[in-house]
Amino acid sequence: MVRVLVAGLVAMVIAVVIGPQFIQWLRRQSVGQQIREEGPKHHFAKAGTPTMGGLLILFAAVAPFVVVSLYTIPGLTVLVATLACAVIGFGDDFLKVHRRRSLGLSGRWKLVLLALVTAGVGWATTQVGYMDTELYFPVVDVNIDLHWAYFPFLFVVIAGTANGVNLTDGLDGLAAGTCAISLLTLLAIAAISWIRSGQPGTRSDEYLDLAIIAAAVIGGVIGFLWFNAFPAEVFMGDTGSMALGGAIATLAVFTETEVLLVFIGGIYLVEALSVMIQVASFKRTGKRVFLMAPIHHHFEMKAWSETKIMVRFWIVGAILCAIGFVLYYRYYLRFQL
Repeated sequence: MVRVLVAGLVAMVIAVVIGPQFIQWLRRQSVGQQIREEGPKHHFAKAGTPTMGGLLILFAAVAPFVVVSLYTIPGLTVLVATLACAVIGFGDDFLKVHRRRSLGLSGRWKLVLLALVTAGVGWATTQVGYMDTELYFPVVDVNIDLHWAYFPFLFVVIAGTANGVNLTDGLDGLAAGTCAISLLTLLAIAAISWIRSGQPGTRSDEYLDLAIIAAAVIGGVIGFLWFNAFPAEVFMGDTGSMALGGAIATLAVFTETEVLLVFIGGIYLVEALSVMIQVASFKRTGKRVFLMAPIHHHFEMKAWSETKIMVRFWIVGAILCAIGFVLYYRYYLRFQL
């Protein structure tokens, strides 16, 4: 587990140390945030705040990972999927900055590119012996074999999580904090799976590598959060939110806990559902369910401060992740005996 600690601590230190210089570089490049016109009016004060801070997270995470990684297929797949999702987000951010408007890459192109990421992850799962097309549902204790439908399901997991995190990234520190909690839960799952995979010296390198990449990303996120806490000096942008969503989704895939994402990624699910409910309600009835969607903006419109919303979402996210971890500990460990 020394590799795990080293990856996390080094990533955090890198992010904190180079953060100020990186933010200054973004300012010199005029890489400023573009604010949606339909968003909360007080957000216009944030216009011009450096964005694409996800690059800081990625650099801080990748640097220690390549040094201490065991270079297994699962670990490398999580890394590549994270970087691929970051490229999609970077394209979106670049277009926003270049066009100086809040609209970037079209939703259709995002889905096409995420389908390619899914294809890569799907191929990687076929190369790993412990992967199969079955989904296990705790509590009801049922296995369902999806057969060929597993790969469309994989797309829903990856695209849904990436876009869910992207929707959550609307307040200072909100996405970074909730992602750190989700990633910490997946790190604990990977670490326990590694410990339970055999005796010392014979344990699974795959699970250890998953814990290493999870720790590295957590370190990068925490270091980034140092500068992203209210009032934010830098935003992660789609570069960061898409990358973190991809990391969370692929970690869940390789720890075979996709079903538990309902809890581990519960905040992102709620944010996405709030948008879908708002759109469906307005199209059918002409009325809005929420004052504004995603749901964190609803609470902003009710005069909650950004800090209050952030902390309360962190608390709810931690509770949901705790439920997910308890379900894992109660139902999944018996498969690793």
